[in-house]
Amino acid sequence: MPDATPNPNAAMLVIGDEILSGRTRDANMHHLAGRLTEAGIDLREVRIVSDDHAAIVAAVNALRAAWNHVFTSGGIGPTHDDITADAIGAAFGVPVDIRDDARALLADHYERTGRELNDARLRMARIPEGATLIDNPVSVAPGFTLGNVHVMAGVPSVFQAMVASVLPKLTGGTPLLSTSTRIERGEGDIAGPLSALVAEFGDLSFGSYPFQQDGVHGSNVVIRGADRTRLDAATERLASLFA
Repeated sequence: MPDATPNPNAAMLVIGDEILSGRTRDANMHHLAGRLTEAGIDLREVRIVSDDHAAIVAAVNALRAAWNHVFTSGGIGPTHDDITADAIGAAFGVPVDIRDDARALLADHYERTGRELNDARLRMARIPEGATLIDNPVSVAPGFTLGNVHVMAGVPSVFQAMVASVLPKLTGGTPLLSTSTRIERGEGDIAGPLSALVAEFGDLSFGSYPFQQDGVHGSNVVIRGADRTRLDAATERLASLFA
């Protein structure tokens, strides 16, 4: 039987023209999906929007109403197109201004590194009213959480550090486990038996991913679930079907 208490769920909003244009390959979704799986939080939706105020506001409001958590990536740096903080403030209907604690973090960092805390860099201390800061041990400039929205940088190393700062504070569920079985038969050959197995193990999820390698074609069948005993039983049955 499926678990009567489902895991918390989440969505991700990736912000940036550079992602949509293909100039930058997004690595943050892959990282977040893995960390959320380990924490027992199900990533259910990912959206990508341009550096457009109205688009960000609309996406944030839609996602935060639909899911328990929203993680954003991108648009909180020092340049003119870093408009995420203002868009989050608009989505929640709260003002955005330079926060003393965020300013202090930046001032200390730039003093220690011998660089100037100029107006552009000070933009990274602009935080929506009521938000809590997300620690950034990589480059100091903080992210922030407002309501169920966690706003983080787009630079992968910083994004990963911020995820590590946020996740321990969230209530997770049961971590999702998985197995992968290589079957050297085409999807058309395994579809019938696999459908019967899916019906038998309704509490698990199944995915079939075809491959062709060195003249051999087949499918990698991935089974996912929270119960190790059921997962192992389904994996053994799958292997026996195509032994």
